[in-house]
Amino acid sequence: EHVGQAPVGITWSDDGEWVYFRWLPGGHEWHADRTLYRVAASGGAPEELSDEEAEALGPVLSGGAISRDGRWRAVSSDGDLYLIDRQSGSTRQLTHTSQGESVQGFSADGSEIFFRQDTNLFAFDIESGAIRQLTHIESGPPPRDPPDPEGHKAFLEAQQLELFEHIRVQEEQNERREARAERRRADRPTPLHLEQGERAFGLEPDPTATYVAVSASKPAEGERTDIPRWITDSGYTENTEMRPKVGDEQSSSRLGVIEVSTGETVWLDLGPEVAEGEDEPERPFTSFVGWNDAGTMGLAYAIDADFKTWRLYAVDPDTGETTILDSLYDEAWVGGACASRFGAGCIGWIPDSDRVWYVSEESGYAHMYTIDPDGTDRRQLTSGDWEILAVSIPDGWDRFLLTTNERSPHDQHPWALSFDGSEKVQLLEGPGQFDVTPGPDGSRFAVVHSRANQPPELYLADVGQGAGLDRVTVSPTEEWSGFDWLHPEIVRFEARDGTMVPARIYRPSDFGVEPNGAGVVFVHGAGYLQNVHNWWSSYFREYMFHHFLAAQGYTVLDIDYRGSAGYGRDWRTAIYRHMGGWDLSDQVDGAAYLVAEEGVDEDRLGIYGGSYGGFITLMALFTEPDVFEAGAALRSVTDWAHYNHGYTARILNLPHEDEEAYRRSSPIYFAEGLEGHLLIA
Repeated sequence: EHVGQAPVGITWSDDGEWVYFRWLPGGHEWHADRTLYRVAASGGAPEELSDEEAEALGPVLSGGAISRDGRWRAVSSDGDLYLIDRQSGSTRQLTHTSQGESVQGFSADGSEIFFRQDTNLFAFDIESGAIRQLTHIESGPPPRDPPDPEGHKAFLEAQQLELFEHIRVQEEQNERREARAERRRADRPTPLHLEQGERAFGLEPDPTATYVAVSASKPAEGERTDIPRWITDSGYTENTEMRPKVGDEQSSSRLGVIEVSTGETVWLDLGPEVAEGEDEPERPFTSFVGWNDAGTMGLAYAIDADFKTWRLYAVDPDTGETTILDSLYDEAWVGGACASRFGAGCIGWIPDSDRVWYVSEESGYAHMYTIDPDGTDRRQLTSGDWEILAVSIPDGWDRFLLTTNERSPHDQHPWALSFDGSEKVQLLEGPGQFDVTPGPDGSRFAVVHSRANQPPELYLADVGQGAGLDRVTVSPTEEWSGFDWLHPEIVRFEARDGTMVPARIYRPSDFGVEPNGAGVVFVHGAGYLQNVHNWWSSYFREYMFHHFLAAQGYTVLDIDYRGSAGYGRDWRTAIYRHMGGWDLSDQVDGAAYLVAEEGVDEDRLGIYGGSYGGFITLMALFTEPDVFEAGAALRSVTDWAHYNHGYTARILNLPHEDEEAYRRSSPIYFAEGLEGHLLIA
């Protein structure tokens, strides 16, 4: 109600005249939703649009695909296809169906739109309106023809055919019908039958529609956890089926290439090499990254089932052969900045070339590399003790748009990087976080920017070094803005191994208040998340609560402990096989810092947090009772063997294979150590 909801969904009109966004300024009820606004590209006051206007703009504000010549944009809105002429601004509805369609791209010559309907891919001819089916995918094995009769059954069928003219005529009619059906099927895709229960979740045609990459997955058949819901419409307790536990059977995926003209499919071998006599490993998690502009090569990505290795492949669709371009093994688990959970993360083709770009944590920090599709001429474009956090190539750009923390781990700025790495330019400067959306002609940015004491707001800026920001939105209420919110000081304290650990500090003296001698340590959630920075925190409620605590005389320390994001591979994986190890000792050493440097009474220390922060709070109260007198653990993990697979198996391996890691990481084994005051919420 106080700070509002930040602008999201930033979208430029195709003519570059307007910027649209969804926003909710402060002063509304807590449950109110964002509504649609727009502002002129030149700046000015934002204009709220009615629900009717927002609905009419649905196709215009949908993302979609842009043709190579830049004239057309194809979008899916409310399940139907639309074609937008970016020159005239006119919109043409192409489908009106109940099945729902999604845009997959344009053909190389711009004459066709590729779209998906249900589990198959189609091409729409823009000029004629004709639709042709590119794939025919069915789940389950093909139907079997009945066996030919034998013995007395064969004799009876032959006798019936000999004696009855009606049966002979009927047989001839059936043969003619089947021949007609066979002729109709001749120019239609040959069916691809997936395994029972398997479903195609990704279909990506090359720009010439010669090949289609198909990603198929089969859901896990193991048990799932039932979660009771107490507040229901019916008044009866109802169960919600949730995810499997770590170590349970997981979903599997595979990747293939369909030749459109024949329907033949080659399934790619993207697993690790297996020595003779070794058991076949579980299928890796795979994803198709995309085709080069010529449609002659594809990119595929795989992460092994144990999460310790990723591999990047070039795919030759003519042969189905793959070439490993790069791979990375981590004895803990692969991941880091710019890496998605199972997908390809920051990877792609440089436009109008056969050069591949990708981000790897090989150096210990997430950096950019390029390579040829035959695996030669690998080049590292960036380096240093900082990370690339996001990469894109905006439409019409001849360079990368990066988000990095190069200037400081506590700030995130946009940069432009040439495709060969020869030129890198910082686009915006100053403390905080900057998320930019370039306009269609590349001359203006829409920028969502925040600072530690200022929620995210929308700005407009010219492209170029030294450009100023013109503010568009003001989200907080006047009452909230009338308070002197802190830009918390970032300090560093020395941990027991000599590592300097960053933290935010809130002091009573910041409010002209005498310290009461007590200290509070806050533990952020998620583990791999950053909360010590110069931009608006996702923990903004806790940010305000820490002001309240400091104003009551408490000194508050908010730590980016080991395992947090923003500081590279070694920091990220320091919790491998022992959650509650370095991540907990950093809290203990932070508490010692409060005692030694801030005058906090060592007998008056508390700790709190939610989720991962709740877990650390339990471990602190159970295993460090001499340090923390009180704690509040919200929505905490108590036993990692009952958490989900994707998160836990990375860090602790599997519970039946690494029991030691789970026993020393799970608070349930240490509960008898509790001596102080503990709230579990």
